[in-house]
Amino acid sequence: MASTGVQGLSPPSSSPSDAPSPKKKLHGRAFYESIGSPKFIVAPMVDQSEFAWRMLSRSFLPESQRSSLLAYSPMLHARHFASSQKYRDSHFQPSRSPLPDTAPPAGAPLPAPFLDGNPAIDRPLFVQFCANDPASLAAAAQLVAPYCDAVDLNLGCPQGIARKGHYGAFLQEDQALIFSLIRTLHEQLPVPVTAKIRLLDTKEASLAYARNVLAAGASILTVHGRRREQKGHLTGLADWAMIRYLRDNLPPETVLFANGNILQHGDLARCLAATGADAVMSAEGNLSDPGIFSQPPDVGSEGREYWRGRDGRGGWRVDAVFRRYLNILHKYVLEQDPPVRRELFMVGDNTAWIDASSELEDDDGQPPAKKRKHDGGGGSGGGSGKSEKGVPSPNFVAVQAHLFHMLRHFVSRHTDVRDRLGRARMGNISTYEAILEMVERRVAQGLLEYERTDGKSVELDDVVSVEKDAEDPEEDDPESSIRAVRECKRPWWVIQPIIRPLPKEALAKGAVQVKKSKAVKGPAESAKRKADADADAGKGDAATEALETTVSYPQSQLVSG
Repeated sequence: MASTGVQGLSPPSSSPSDAPSPKKKLHGRAFYESIGSPKFIVAPMVDQSEFAWRMLSRSFLPESQRSSLLAYSPMLHARHFASSQKYRDSHFQPSRSPLPDTAPPAGAPLPAPFLDGNPAIDRPLFVQFCANDPASLAAAAQLVAPYCDAVDLNLGCPQGIARKGHYGAFLQEDQALIFSLIRTLHEQLPVPVTAKIRLLDTKEASLAYARNVLAAGASILTVHGRRREQKGHLTGLADWAMIRYLRDNLPPETVLFANGNILQHGDLARCLAATGADAVMSAEGNLSDPGIFSQPPDVGSEGREYWRGRDGRGGWRVDAVFRRYLNILHKYVLEQDPPVRRELFMVGDNTAWIDASSELEDDDGQPPAKKRKHDGGGGSGGGSGKSEKGVPSPNFVAVQAHLFHMLRHFVSRHTDVRDRLGRARMGNISTYEAILEMVERRVAQGLLEYERTDGKSVELDDVVSVEKDAEDPEEDDPESSIRAVRECKRPWWVIQPIIRPLPKEALAKGAVQVKKSKAVKGPAESAKRKADADADAGKGDAATEALETTVSYPQSQLVSG
């Protein structure tokens, strides 16, 4: 049997956990050191940092290093989690039995571990909640505390749903509520509380915000180096200098994580050096490349999963990562053996299979009718990604979005694969296997063409497009994405980051428009705006004072700040 890409990842334990031994609750740096002082972190993402994805991200590290990668759960809604059994079942699976609506008594044995927070394979793990009510947050957090290392409060979500629900980054005007939420968890949980914030408009206000979070009892502070309005086409670059300012002005014992601008593996070290943070977190970079936290293999030791071109640049092959992902779903979520597979194709292998029709697919993108009847549409060994009660597994809810993200550059060329993936039914593992077969054939064809043309089959069309659209094509222009595209671009069969156009470019392309209410109408208006901006530039202290006049920052008695 060929490599599955998940060696060393032991199957979930089937025996009950022993009663957790009581231990002193640690705080701040002592807690951080107790979990191994991880330097790299899988960010919390809505429906996108679920167990299978965390396992995939860890699978690229040597087995001895997998526990050094800290990962967060997807953002969970505290009120729904505390009150709805269906919501818990469809979002968090620490055991095969449903998570009860009350936390087990201290010292009571836990059920046999399954997926989320399994001590053997899914630690360290922080579980993140969004909330605006301390009681609901505490009730939800107490349910997950036995299965994680810490509970995190989301104070960074900038999306419309967060505005409507009054959580995430839309709590930042209510610093008293933020203090109450964190202090409640700090006082009531047996595990530490952490928090993730975004920057405010000035460095002084951002520092006051950070100090409030730490004073409330947060053991670790994660700073996303963007403001709340920086999202979508207006995302722009994260401000590493602002994170460095916070690092330099917070107590030295503060544990600080940085988030933002991570596109490739090399960006991790650059971020640590620039910000002085203890660790660096990746969200979109990790979604594009789940192997981003691993050191690329040495030249000559790439094997079949990693491709390196004639220019020396390379990356993980999309078919290899796709395989790893499906193997994890088979082995851990469906609890069945992954199918026996041929070795990944390399130039020089037999090519007869490339043009053969897949036995797993038919014209509508589903497995043949006979096979569907035989295995229930769940692939080898059955299984549809749903519990006995019909609740979808969070690990299958995320599959389609993950595949579209990983295959973004691939499907822009191979639209038949894009269309097939778009029609896939959630949880139908056989359909995903059929799509994988298509991807493997296209990758083999691409590798053969690359060799036949001595590498000339690969053209940097995206770079040409950016250069034509940009007003100023200089690579060092801070408002141009050209340099990032040049550095990150790989052939379509290689996993690679998705480069967002910067706001200036998005505006030039018509992707965003300036609101009429904010448009400059003439020289007089322009001069007034400039004068106002110049005046505001020196109002850092005033901004902090304005924040503090409406918010009381209680003094912390905590050693770690």
